[in-house]
Amino acid sequence: MTDDGDDGIQRASDVGSADAPPIEEKPYKIIFEANKCFGAGKCAEVSDNWEMSIASGIAKPNEYFIDEEELDHNVRAAEVCPAKKDDGCIHVIDRRTDKEIAPDPHGDGTLSVDW
Repeated sequence: MTDDGDDGIQRASDVGSADAPPIEEKPYKIIFEANKCFGAGKCAEVSDNWEMSIASGIAKPNEYFIDEEELDHNVRAAEVCPAKKDDGCIHVIDRRTDKEIAPDPHGDGTLSVDW
């Protein structure tokens, strides 16, 4: 975990970014709280990036880092996810700004992950 100076605040862009492609190529990333997924399958209905696993019964993204062409349907997947009391368990982050694009329940772009 990396922080933003001495404040100890976790930045969204630092989560799972050890092997990330360059931001210029894939400026968005998905943070998926798999432990909160209960297998409704709404994400897989609206996005080709999401698949339901027969073995686990939960969803899984094919790609965690996405570009502009993949953004809309992944945002839609985050918005339709019914897990975690309407906050969902799929989070789409703009790596350039560290802002959560979807679902953004707080309306301020802060990461709404429940860790």
